[in-house]
Amino acid sequence: MKASADPAGLSHEPQYDETIWDGVEHASARRLLRAALESFAERGYHATTTREISRRANLSPTAMYVYYRSKVDLLVTISEIGHTAVLEAVDEATAEATDPADHVRRFVHAFAAWHARNHTIARVIQYELHSIPADRFDEIRGLRRKADRRLRGALRDGIEESAFSIDSLDLTTLAILSLGIDVARWYDRRPPPETLGAAQADLVMRMIGANEGA
Repeated sequence: MKASADPAGLSHEPQYDETIWDGVEHASARRLLRAALESFAERGYHATTTREISRRANLSPTAMYVYYRSKVDLLVTISEIGHTAVLEAVDEATAEATDPADHVRRFVHAFAAWHARNHTIARVIQYELHSIPADRFDEIRGLRRKADRRLRGALRDGIEESAFSIDSLDLTTLAILSLGIDVARWYDRRPPPETLGAAQADLVMRMIGANEGA
């Protein structure tokens, strides 16, 4: 099923790691999440109807409500799953970091590569945040703050060790995260995710004046 619209006006097939749904118990629930994701990526959240999602999932409209009470439930579930997955990716990548510079490099590489490799779900979880009601946003906010704290902590450690040259920790953290998040807007399968991750990591290390290996 072809995804034709996104914030950058790109056109490409949905692309993400299917294992992202492994924690969803029922096959019909997974089908609904896939269908909702592709519809949100293709048409946008507000233009998507529950009837369209049900049709894409080859389920009746009433069957959908066995698993999800509303379209909002689907978006929240997709967002929670996606944010958890990217956090797990950076945690795995940085688990064996040897120093702050290595930690930041690994974080940036993994963060950018994940947003490229999973750009369909990344596009939805990053650019449909405004569609989630405030009273449903707490868990997602918590996951985003965890990613922020991981990066901020490594940057702070580097500053304290005189390994980085950073004027504003807040602005630098925001700039680095924004660089990776924006991949979801423009990415269209080129360059390969790992190549992109390495390039963004190199760029960030220069940006923070990293003295690697010192």
